[in-house]
Amino acid sequence: MTIQFLGAAQEVTGSKHLITTDSGKHILLDCGMYQGKGMETDAANRDLGFNPENIDAVILSHAHIDHSGLIPYLWKLGFRGDVICTPATRDLCALMLVDTAFIQAQDVRWYNKKMAREHKPAITSLFDANQAERCMKLFVTVDYGRRYKVCDGVFVTFTNSGHMLGSAVTSLEIIENGETKRIAYTGDIGRLKSHILCSPQPFPQCDYLICESTYGNRLHDDMLVSEEQLLGVVEDTCVYKKGKLIIPSFSVGRTQEIVYVLNQLYNDGRLPHIKVYVDSPLSVNATHVFRMYLDSLNEEVQDTMRFDPDPFGFNTLTYITDIRESKALNNSDEPCIIISASGMLEAGRVKHHVANHISDPSCTILLVGYCTPTSLGARIQDPKRQWVSIFGYDHRIKAQIMKIEGFSGHGDYKEMISYLTSCQKVEGVKRTFIVHGEQTAQSEYKDHLYEAGFRNIEIPAKNDIVNL
Repeated sequence: MTIQFLGAAQEVTGSKHLITTDSGKHILLDCGMYQGKGMETDAANRDLGFNPENIDAVILSHAHIDHSGLIPYLWKLGFRGDVICTPATRDLCALMLVDTAFIQAQDVRWYNKKMAREHKPAITSLFDANQAERCMKLFVTVDYGRRYKVCDGVFVTFTNSGHMLGSAVTSLEIIENGETKRIAYTGDIGRLKSHILCSPQPFPQCDYLICESTYGNRLHDDMLVSEEQLLGVVEDTCVYKKGKLIIPSFSVGRTQEIVYVLNQLYNDGRLPHIKVYVDSPLSVNATHVFRMYLDSLNEEVQDTMRFDPDPFGFNTLTYITDIRESKALNNSDEPCIIISASGMLEAGRVKHHVANHISDPSCTILLVGYCTPTSLGARIQDPKRQWVSIFGYDHRIKAQIMKIEGFSGHGDYKEMISYLTSCQKVEGVKRTFIVHGEQTAQSEYKDHLYEAGFRNIEIPAKNDIVNL
């Protein structure tokens, strides 16, 4: 049996890991899209590194696009196997994959106009909305804790990883020549304590571990500290400077967490009386999905619901889907909070909000999650940078640029190691493969894992193949 690391190898996005059994079965762990480099990622996304028609099943850890985004492209190229995931992951993918198709179409139109001016050939989208909808027929849902037969000799069990609604550690049992090999793929590991999600749950002992490392060299602030930081930014920007607070946020997971914290501050009478807008059709629809799964959120949310039936809504909060209402926000001088996608500032309505407000010193742009180094979200955080290009126009950076790490959906290195060692006998893990992280984070995380007792730790490069 082999594992080939086809994506998120010594980088963060594009998760794809191909298992080939001795009997010739091909199991793909995630099928994520490369993100954070604009159209530069197009070639990497088109080059899958395998024939989709040969894939027997995709096992999906969660719905984030850097883990799920190429499933419609896989379908377009002939894949007709099962996509196996949790029920919440399926419901979120039904929204997110179609949204990704629309974003692609917009990006391709803009890119092709530029190419036409330069007399260069046009490109087509990886997939369209129709293909995103049709691939959903391949999805098979499996509840947490249920042992499911993928194909002859291959079984999967999902365990809640605490990263986002529906996210899971994938535990595989592969039986070959009378021997069972146990592979655990963490997907993305959540915080040990979250505002809205349950903590990561113990997963079965594995022989081989594939582990993410996004924050493999960082520590997060305490959750309560992050709440106070957020309140401080709101007061400074919206009350004292009378400006707008722009929060670029991933539509699924991060937006709901920020809204929940603001809801708690509102319930406690601490949130200033200013308007709050969630300006993202995907965020609006995803919040509806969260409301469908309220009973799977953590005890704090359950306690809140005893006196507040909607933890994602309060009187000064407005959800916006209409594009005219979105544009109207840019023409208003009223202090407010605008939460809009995407979190890395690579696409979506928030990019327009930032373009319209980044040169206003009364405004603040608050980053609340990881941004790949090449993304717009990362570039504006450079304290030496005075100008930034958005939609082909240069903008002077005069707004305050801030970041709060504590809202990250990824555990830091202490949280990840605490989680792993709480459910794995480290001496029983034969080999560990570090994926989904920048190279510096991976190198330092390898040292932390070694200190925790793990041995035979490897950092595979893209396209590396290992024999198990």
